[in-house]
Amino acid sequence: MGSTPPDPALAVIMSERRHLINLGYRLLGSLADAEDIVQETYARWYAMSREEQDAIESPGAWLTKVAGRLCLNVLSSARVRRETYVGEWIPEPLPDLPEGDPADRVTLDESVSMAFLVVLESMTPAERVAFILHDVFRYPFAEVAEIVGRSPAACRQLATSARRRIRDAQAPTSGQARQAGIVRDFKQAWEAKDINALVALLDPAATITADGGGMVSTLIKPVEGVEQIVRGLTRFTQVLRDVTILERAVNGRPGLIVQRGGVTVTVCAFEIAGDRIKHIWAVRNPDKLRLWTAP
Repeated sequence: MGSTPPDPALAVIMSERRHLINLGYRLLGSLADAEDIVQETYARWYAMSREEQDAIESPGAWLTKVAGRLCLNVLSSARVRRETYVGEWIPEPLPDLPEGDPADRVTLDESVSMAFLVVLESMTPAERVAFILHDVFRYPFAEVAEIVGRSPAACRQLATSARRRIRDAQAPTSGQARQAGIVRDFKQAWEAKDINALVALLDPAATITADGGGMVSTLIKPVEGVEQIVRGLTRFTQVLRDVTILERAVNGRPGLIVQRGGVTVTVCAFEIAGDRIKHIWAVRNPDKLRLWTAP
């Protein structure tokens, strides 16, 4: 008996999965939420009859439209949910994964750096969707309008406003090699509890923001100022004894992870302006660290 030939339509549909994951993560700042969106998008596709599916001229465009609308709904409700979130909410950090590991790899480029994602969090849901679809994924405003539910001209204005937010928040950055060197120096100073070295590496107006989600002890509010940050870093290593600090790429940029007993308990992302660290984001919520500890 011959085997059933593969369904070419199924292959086309499933080939969109990585694109949808990339879209969902940039829109929501959470890989877990992006995966849920993709699952719901495919569920809606397979809920249609074969005749309804065949009538869709571009399945990829249909999937993107559905996923984009679902993300818009999640973003709108997320603002309410985050009002009850314990402490600060930071996007889920992503490690560099070996090529071919999961099919759902997120492409790690400028649009997923932690600094970029944090600025996206300041946007309205409509601004964020219009900006990401047009400026990052190059969708024309006519198609963006169908997803956002506004006119193409209104979507153009949303993207312009979002672009302004990005421009106002951006600081001049150093090259990757220079950033990696600064993060390495910071790691060594932190391990050695070298206060003078830490102070020299931090911008005078540096800020550290932590996310424990109410599940682990951490900073509830952002801490600004070199002295306060150094004091907090020293206290952290005293409270969490026997930790190992490792250099790892975080969302495609040089970062650090803190492990205890082989388990990652903190992921640190950095924004570096010139030769100084301007912002540190420390993610401690265990639900956001599931990809960071090898099985």
